[in-house]
Amino acid sequence: MIDAHHHLWDPARRDYPWMAGAALDPIRRPYTVDDLRAVTKAAGVHATVLVQTVSSAEETAEFLAIAAGEPVIAGVVGWVDLEAPDVADRLAVPGPLVGIRHQVETEPDEQWLLRPAVLAGLEAVASAGLAYDLLVRVGQLPAATALADRLPQLRLVLDHAAKPPIAAGEWEPWASGVAELAARENVVCKLSGLVTEADWTGWEVGHLRRYVDHVLDVFGPSRLLFGSDWPVCELAASYELVVDAAVALTGGLSDAERLAVFEHNARAVYGLDAGGEPPPRG
Repeated sequence: MIDAHHHLWDPARRDYPWMAGAALDPIRRPYTVDDLRAVTKAAGVHATVLVQTVSSAEETAEFLAIAAGEPVIAGVVGWVDLEAPDVADRLAVPGPLVGIRHQVETEPDEQWLLRPAVLAGLEAVASAGLAYDLLVRVGQLPAATALADRLPQLRLVLDHAAKPPIAAGEWEPWASGVAELAARENVVCKLSGLVTEADWTGWEVGHLRRYVDHVLDVFGPSRLLFGSDWPVCELAASYELVVDAAVALTGGLSDAERLAVFEHNARAVYGLDAGGEPPPRG
């Protein structure tokens, strides 16, 4: 099993603007590689993808150094200033960099992904052989779809299924927006982050099923990747409970399809070889 989406952080060393507010107090503490080893071992996860948490090249460099010395971390989705004129040079970093992400969900401009400078940066990401993780709100899905059309050579990974409004029980425009994006073959979707879109204290697997069934329907098992979104998930569920929920929600798939969701698709999308290390990029 590969966990294609988790984080590490230390609030004593770095500010995390998204972590403001008392509701996030339970996870406002350091989460280390030792913590990661403990939860992945207990859940039977043998490799992971470490994902950026802030717009910081320094954090990305730290993550790459951590991953280089930690066998369980097979790759890093880092951050780069996509609007920098030398973005291609900034992507040429040592270590297991397999993707780039920017927290687009915090951008007030719903067309941010389509800015000319951003598009030029994303072309550089594609040329470097890297994937791009889409962290977007429902209102930004049309721009993400236009991006997929504009840059068909870029592998796009939709994080957290675009955060469906599970707690509110709402369906549209999330469902149609995700379906429209899924019609683009260069887009895959992470089965991640859903427990924290539900009621943190009262969610059940059944509350997630309609939304998971929808992404299974529009993306298919060949374009879904499992991710824990740990430690964020701890606001609503332990690491093991998130894994158990994902296994239960994919129970109707064949063994081959589940193997794709929980391992093979992550290897293909992020370029991880059989040993858990990313191959040379070019």
